[in-house]
This record gives sequence, C-alpha cells and structure tokens, in this order.
Amino acid sequence: MIQHIIILLLFIAAAAYIVRMLYATFSSKADGCAKSCGACGGIDFKKIEQEMERRKQTALPKV
Repeated sequence: MIQHIIILLLFIAAAAYIVRMLYATFSSKADGCAKSCGACGGIDFKKIEQEMERRKQTALPKV
C-alpha cells in the first residue's frame, strides 16, 4: 500500500513539473525564444547588426 502512495506522489510531482514548464513556455511575454530558461534574454538582433556596421565603418581605412 505504501508503495502505491509513493508512486502516486512521484507521478503527481512529475505531472506538476510538466504543467509548470508548459505554462512558462506558453505564457512568455518577452521577445525571443519561448523556452523560458532565461539564457537568451530577448536578444535584439537589430541592435547587434547596427553595432557591427558601426564597427565595420570605423575599421575601414579612409580613402
């Protein structure tokens, strides 16, 4: 009987974890990836492109 209770508690914990991960994925309001891991932090590709262009212009020799 105790084994069934332990297995039931483990199953409920696993199901709650999956539900929480799905909720975090679909309720993401930030731009970027929807994984909700926080690794990308909403990368601004336009800003990166502008910075690269600016650096390229300053690195070119003036003719």
